[in-house]
Amino acid sequence: MIEITPEFLKSRWCISSQWRLPYNLKLNDRAKQMRKNMTRAEKKLWFDFLKDSENRFLRQRVIDNYIVDFYCSELWLVVELDWDSHYEDWVEEYDHQRTEVLEAYWLKVIRFTNDDVYNNFESVCDKIKSNFWNIEK
Repeated sequence: MIEITPEFLKSRWCISSQWRLPYNLKLNDRAKQMRKNMTRAEKKLWFDFLKDSENRFLRQRVIDNYIVDFYCSELWLVVELDWDSHYEDWVEEYDHQRTEVLEAYWLKVIRFTNDDVYNNFESVCDKIKSNFWNIEK
């Protein structure tokens, strides 16, 4: 378990005069590959909702040492889709630790299963929309 301390945040460049989320360049190629090879559930959520949403979302965004499925910087929101392997004990612990780190950056993390996307798509979209606000352009 990671302890989120000011020292931890400073080590990730999060407490400085210029705020920005940490970005691990070593994950850049993997993130590009993941954008090209999205899962069926990710494609559905992206093309049927997030791509044209009122707030700009990015796919497979590197944050710290993680690649999140979808990220909206305007809303400080991460949307994660979990598939069957996410229910194994070690993966649940990893997801929990990952969520703690992301929340330490003041991000809100919401998770859905692939089954939610396939069978309760409107509900998934409504839950994501509940985090939207209109931004004057």
